[in-house]
Amino acid sequence: MTSIPAKWRQQFAIDLPDASDDCIWIHACSVGEVGSVAPLVRALINDRFPVHLTVITQTGMRHAQCLFEDTISISYLPWDIPGLITRFVARLSPRLLLLTETEFWPGLISACSRRNIPVISLNTRISDHSFPRYRASRMFWRRWLKPVDLFIAQSEMDAKRLAAIGADKARIQVLGHLKYAVSPPWVDADALRKRLDGSGKRPIVLAASTHDEEERHLLSMWQGWRRLRPDMLLVIVPRHPQRFDAVAELVRQQGLNLARWSETGQACADVILIDAMGVLAGLYTVADLVIVGGSLIPHGGQNPLEAAVCGRGVISGPHVQNFRGIMRDMQQAGAAIVTANAEELDMIVKRMLERPDELRQLNAKAAAFMQGKSQVLERVLTALQPYLQNSPS
Repeated sequence: MTSIPAKWRQQFAIDLPDASDDCIWIHACSVGEVGSVAPLVRALINDRFPVHLTVITQTGMRHAQCLFEDTISISYLPWDIPGLITRFVARLSPRLLLLTETEFWPGLISACSRRNIPVISLNTRISDHSFPRYRASRMFWRRWLKPVDLFIAQSEMDAKRLAAIGADKARIQVLGHLKYAVSPPWVDADALRKRLDGSGKRPIVLAASTHDEEERHLLSMWQGWRRLRPDMLLVIVPRHPQRFDAVAELVRQQGLNLARWSETGQACADVILIDAMGVLAGLYTVADLVIVGGSLIPHGGQNPLEAAVCGRGVISGPHVQNFRGIMRDMQQAGAAIVTANAEELDMIVKRMLERPDELRQLNAKAAAFMQGKSQVLERVLTALQPYLQNSPS
């Protein structure tokens, strides 16, 4: 007889989690939600709170295991069936439950309410697509959402929609989205700049987290960029370390003067290859122009907020689906430019090199965009404090 996969055993509450008593229970559906609560999870761990995370998808589980390793307990959420969810909640016996976005499972909320476990909704968002459906069934949602102690909404629009479907207005706070809880790195920017460019005068174009074939596109554009700014320095940071040598060979094939971060003698380089991990965050503080990798190929792009929190706007290719909402918000704020293809990206970079005032404006708008947003973690922790101090009765 074939054994039941671990996921299904957990979804049917056959295998129950081995979590710490009185833990903070966070439920995040999949990859995006797991990533968004990561800053909160780390803050709770630092404050010595035990955390248990539940997910629904296998990709969410893999992402959570990669992010948190053995620092927290992780399991799949059981099906929202009274007997299963009641058994799970009784085993877990958490201090409180934090739900992400719209993971409003009626059985789950009811089971926690019966055990006097506070329920708080984080990053709450009611999308344009789902709002009509929620509103049409608001008489049910008014009852199902009644036990929720606090809704932390992403925006004023989300707060209004929550109230429209039956949530108590007095229990809604607009604090923003935890995805913005990023901080600039602790780095000696002057020393870093000097290591890249001893003159301190060369314009630095940073290609961040590049993927296979993207470097080839960028290097083909390089000669055109250099005609506009002969002293330009291109810094390439491949996403995956196993590609360092291949990218180095590609640069040499173009006849360019290459320097590797791991080696000395970078003064006369055309291109510097960052062949080390953990360097990228600091590079945003010294770059003049940032190109987001993973966006010229159908990968989905990389996180632009790490650049924005350092006061750097970003230019990307068309493939930004991994961070579509963030990129849309940054575009609206004038802090990002999403191009249609490699040719348009080449044109935009040339324009920025020709018009440094426009580039400075892009970077200034990125700094303004992040102002206040990166403090969302502190605001959320303040809102959670009354619940963190009290155990369920």
